[in-house]
Amino acid sequence: MRGTRGLGVTVAAPIYSLVALPLRELTSPVIEAWAAKEAKTKKTREALGKPQVKQDALLREQLPVWFDAVRKMSNPTVSAYLQCLLLTGARLGEIRVMQWSDINTKWHGLTIRDKVEGERVIPLTPYVSQQLHALPRRNQYVFASNQRGGVKLSGMMARPNTAFTQACKVAGIDGLTLHGLRRSFKSLTEWLEIPAGVVAQLMGHKPSATAQKHYTVRPLDLLRVHHEKIEAWILEQAGVSFAAAVEPGKLRAVN
Repeated sequence: MRGTRGLGVTVAAPIYSLVALPLRELTSPVIEAWAAKEAKTKKTREALGKPQVKQDALLREQLPVWFDAVRKMSNPTVSAYLQCLLLTGARLGEIRVMQWSDINTKWHGLTIRDKVEGERVIPLTPYVSQQLHALPRRNQYVFASNQRGGVKLSGMMARPNTAFTQACKVAGIDGLTLHGLRRSFKSLTEWLEIPAGVVAQLMGHKPSATAQKHYTVRPLDLLRVHHEKIEAWILEQAGVSFAAAVEPGKLRAVN
């Protein structure tokens, strides 16, 4: 048992350790020493305050420099991954584990493996579609590892923390995290007054009201109306232009 030496006894700091002591060892010095240490810890917590909720998100005026830095990255897989995070509002892992079979080019949908509901289907928007179809098909994962050196290509890419940090540095944006891209999607939709229930369904948040849970049914085409509006507005603010009418090319196999 970990303890503190003093007064010739072993003092257990955590409360569960104190309670676990035999009654004969619960002397006044032991209890007083434990109470003094707990009081000090409480004062430290009060001085530091409660952990702050993260508020990192891209501002509308930061979109041009962020997209410019990300689109110029040397790794097209990481570049597409980061842009898709922002434009879908999905969780980091949901996008990273996405497989080619999750892309429905006929009905223009993306199957997202949702940690809350199991899976959800969101629209495959035009720009995201072009980003995905421009990637090489190395294995079953859309965002696959590109490690070589005699190692068989099998598996998804690692989290691109270093590349993301470097891109933000180039863009002159401080404090933005990968999860902040998901938060950015939600924040940027406020400019368009998109219904909260639509944004929640796209992001995989649980419905927050009875009407949303039991009475509001949004098919993929209805979600698409809003999602394509969001994508078009973000790209417009970022100064990114692309030919939306061009059909994405066939998937390319890489040996």
